[in-house]
Amino acid sequence: MFGLNFSFLSKYWFYYADGLMVTLELAFWTLILATAVGVAMGMIRVQNYKIISPIIDGWINFIRGVPVMVQIFIVYYGIATSLPQFWAAVVSLTVNSSVYIAEHTRAGMQAVNKGQMEAARCIGMSKLQANWFIIIPQAIKNILPSLCNEFILLIKETSIVSVIALHELTYTSNSVRANTFLAFEPLIVTAVIYFVITYMLKKLIGILERRLHAHD
Repeated sequence: MFGLNFSFLSKYWFYYADGLMVTLELAFWTLILATAVGVAMGMIRVQNYKIISPIIDGWINFIRGVPVMVQIFIVYYGIATSLPQFWAAVVSLTVNSSVYIAEHTRAGMQAVNKGQMEAARCIGMSKLQANWFIIIPQAIKNILPSLCNEFILLIKETSIVSVIALHELTYTSNSVRANTFLAFEPLIVTAVIYFVITYMLKKLIGILERRLHAHD
């Protein structure tokens, strides 16, 4: 069809399977670490601590202003040289994704009625307890669509770590292209795999959103 040749899949399908596993594992660990770091930074920003909050604010603005590829090179060749290649990639993506999650968290927490914090403080909760048990659960519902979009973007952004020769899906695709001398078809297969992953994730997120709204 249209002169395309996909016969190489019978020989190289396991390349894609291995690359997909690395991509999913990379996204999984980055998602966990970036969410933990991002929520913590968002909580600190909301509290407006005199010393820490301006530092975090500057860090967020700096990371948002630097291309992801440059961040990966800085981490891989400068900061995390002693780390295995995979974990250097996780650190790089975590640094980038966490600042966006921090901004979503800050916006979501600020959208929660201030009376919630006052009520929690009146019953003896500390600010940390009030944020963790009262504010954050409500904020998560407010920012869930934004967080979900960030997670979907994260799946696609894993492709950029191919620049440090990590054998994820995009790097695998380039390897297949080099072995088969096919310039186009291996990329189509890669694009379809990414689409299937993100589409399934979008559907699962939609189910989660409907359940959360049903509880409301």
